[in-house]
Amino acid sequence: MTKSSLLISLLPFLLFFACTNDFEDINTNENAPSEVQPELLLRQVLYGYGDAMSYEGFVAGNLLSQHFSMIDFNLFDRHALSSPQEGGNPWPILYTALRDNETILELSRENSARAVYEGPALVMKAYLAMTLTDMFGDVPYFEAFRGRATGVVTPKYDRQEDIYTAAGGILDNLEQAVIALDAYQGAQPLNGDILFNGNLDGWVRFANSLRIKALMRISARRDPSAELRQIFTDGRIITSNEQNATFDFAAGPPNSFPFATARIGIFNVFLMSETAEGIYADSGDPRVGTHFRPSAANGEFAGIINGIDASSAITPDDFARPGTIWRENTGDHDFNFLTAWETDFLLSEAALKGYIDGDAQTYYESAVFKAFDYWLTAIPGNHLTRSSAAWNEDRGLELIITQKWIASIGNAYEGWAEWRRTGFPALKPVQASLNGGLYPVRMPYPSDEQALNFENYQTAAAATEGNSVNVRVWWDLE
Repeated sequence: MTKSSLLISLLPFLLFFACTNDFEDINTNENAPSEVQPELLLRQVLYGYGDAMSYEGFVAGNLLSQHFSMIDFNLFDRHALSSPQEGGNPWPILYTALRDNETILELSRENSARAVYEGPALVMKAYLAMTLTDMFGDVPYFEAFRGRATGVVTPKYDRQEDIYTAAGGILDNLEQAVIALDAYQGAQPLNGDILFNGNLDGWVRFANSLRIKALMRISARRDPSAELRQIFTDGRIITSNEQNATFDFAAGPPNSFPFATARIGIFNVFLMSETAEGIYADSGDPRVGTHFRPSAANGEFAGIINGIDASSAITPDDFARPGTIWRENTGDHDFNFLTAWETDFLLSEAALKGYIDGDAQTYYESAVFKAFDYWLTAIPGNHLTRSSAAWNEDRGLELIITQKWIASIGNAYEGWAEWRRTGFPALKPVQASLNGGLYPVRMPYPSDEQALNFENYQTAAAATEGNSVNVRVWWDLE
């Protein structure tokens, strides 16, 4: 072989080593972080989830709770829940948030400099898991969210009872969160915290109030008295609207309430429901003018039946539409994770049922005042003495849940969850049901699960009579 032919034959190898010798240096962006920063993920979990779920609450949660009706493209309002349209598909929202939150939790435990994130990540894991399982029942949980770390990409479905009560479940994570928050002695601030601006005491109050909520939600299955009294004695719960776990939407894009930028034609297919008309009118509740705008035809707050037959001839202007707080004035609107008024309603119910020592009426009236303040509406002087909202112990639970229902408008799927748990307020049958006249009591697993997690989906579907929306979740004994 000549020298020239030898050189030619070695040329590819010389080029390879010349190119790869500095490959890592050449192809590394010195201005980009080598790993995700927990403060960026925390903000994404909080804002991203809240932004997406507030949209879900408006377009789907408000239909299942019968705050709104939908007059066009209304399969979901007619209870075909496997046919999400403008919304009605919270599964990917929740699993995306849970996955990102799990990364925060892992980072907090891998590096002591990030330990400040452990408590908030545990609180959010409990919050997101509770929202998920309350809608769907049994879901992938203990093997889920960590596919990159564990290699498990088809996680099994766990029982809702275990998701709530087992080690690493909702209640345990909330207790461990408070322990972690109390133990933190580092100097690293909690950045990316759009709920409490880095105040760890706010996260402790959030954790304890959320624990009260979780205990009350499963109280038909498990006596919560001892645990509620322990939290009550500790005293670190959300007690004022200044301590609420919320973030404010802006008056305009990009951080306005997400449905505010929807085209007006979509916005106008949502009307006040007949159920809402009766509930607000029953006590003369002035928040009706905050949550709705009166009929363009007659200036009245008139509602229409849910699940209307698409062939029905109606005049939309005869009915009230969603109020300006959902579109023109979203700077007055919050995304609500947990509030003082919800905590007081929970304590009122706990006192009414004898789970804690305290006066149910006092907590109830405190909750109503705080709920009016939250919605920036003045409460009439006689509202809690002469209207149908006045305390009556014989109707105590109905009053508590009805007032909570009013204040929870737009708050994801909370109104529907509390109706399933308590039977209040009384919802009306839909006009043209696509569910055999039955009111759904769970969300169906999405079709993607059947395609991507087939064997585990089959087991879960069999346990719910073929993924039926009419099979109650574990805590729902009503």
